[in-house]
Amino acid sequence: MEVLLGRYLKGETSIAENELIERWLEENGTPNSEWQTLDQSNKDQWLSELFSEIKESIHANETRVIALPKRQKTPWLSIAAAAAIIVISFALYLEWPVLQGKVNPAQFTTLNVPFNQKKQVELPDGSHVWVNAQSVLRYPKSFNGKTREVYLSGEAYFDIKHNAVKPFIIHTGNLVTTVLGTAFDIKEDKNKHTVEVTVTRGKVSVANGDKLLGVLTPNQQISFNTSRNRVVKQNVDANLVIAWQQHELRFDDVSFSDAILQLQQHFNVNISFANEKLKACRFTGTALNGEKLDQILKVICTFNNATYQTKADGSIIIDGPGCN
Repeated sequence: MEVLLGRYLKGETSIAENELIERWLEENGTPNSEWQTLDQSNKDQWLSELFSEIKESIHANETRVIALPKRQKTPWLSIAAAAAIIVISFALYLEWPVLQGKVNPAQFTTLNVPFNQKKQVELPDGSHVWVNAQSVLRYPKSFNGKTREVYLSGEAYFDIKHNAVKPFIIHTGNLVTTVLGTAFDIKEDKNKHTVEVTVTRGKVSVANGDKLLGVLTPNQQISFNTSRNRVVKQNVDANLVIAWQQHELRFDDVSFSDAILQLQQHFNVNISFANEKLKACRFTGTALNGEKLDQILKVICTFNNATYQTKADGSIIIDGPGCN
C-alpha cells in the first residue's frame, strides 16, 4: 500500500487505482486525504522542502523528516504521511544520481572553427578530433557518465580512444553515431540537408534517433538525407573523404576527378569541369600543405593539358580536351 500511495501522491495512478485508494480511506474512517486538502502552492512548497532536506541528508548521512503543514491529524494520517515520506525519500535516494545530473549538468566546451581554418582538439578521454572550417564541436570537460557524448555541426574527423564499457556517441542533428574506438569522418551539409559518415578504421553504428540506419566498416559510407528521410550506404575511398584534414595533399595515380574532390574539401571551394572527359585523366604528385590553390591548380592542369578559370563568385571551372 505504501508503494501505491507513493504513486498516488505523484499522480501516476490509474482511475481504478484512485478508486481503490479512496475506498481504502473510507474503510479506515478518513474520508479526506490530508494531501488533497493542500492547495498546489503548499504541495509544491512541501515537495521542494523535502527535496532540499533529502539532498542535505544524502551528503550528511542523516535521516530527516519534513512535516506537512500543521493541521489536526488522525492517527492514520500521521502514519500515512510518514509512509509517504518514506516512499518518496527512498525514490529520491535511488534517483539521486539522475536528479543531480539534471541540477548540475556537465560543463561543455564549444569549439567554433572560422572559415578557411582547421583545428585539432584532444578530448578528456584522450581521443583526437580534427574539426573542419565553419564547424562547431561541443564536448564536456570530463566524461563522467556511462557514455562519452559530443555534439557536432559541420564536419570533423574523429580518432576515438577505445573503451569497451563506455561508448562514444556523436550527435549531429537527429543523427546518432556510436563507436567504441575507431576513426571516421562526419560531414553535415545543411544546404543539401545531408549528413555523411565515413569510416577509415574500426566499426561505426549510425542511427536516426532510435532507428538504426546501418553499421559501417572501413571504406564504407552512409549518406542520410534529413529532409527526405532517405539513406544511401556505399563503398568509398575513405582517404579521399578525409583529405581535408591531412597535412599534405597526395595524388598517387589518381583520376583528375578524385584530385579535384580533394581540393574542394581541402580548400572549401566549388570546382567543376567544363568537359566531362577530363575526369578520367590520371596523374601522380604531392602538394605540400600551405601552397595556394592557384599554384596547385596550375601544376595539375599542366599535367592534364587543361586550363582553369575563377569566376566572380569564387567557384572554379576547368576546361580542356580531356582523356580517352
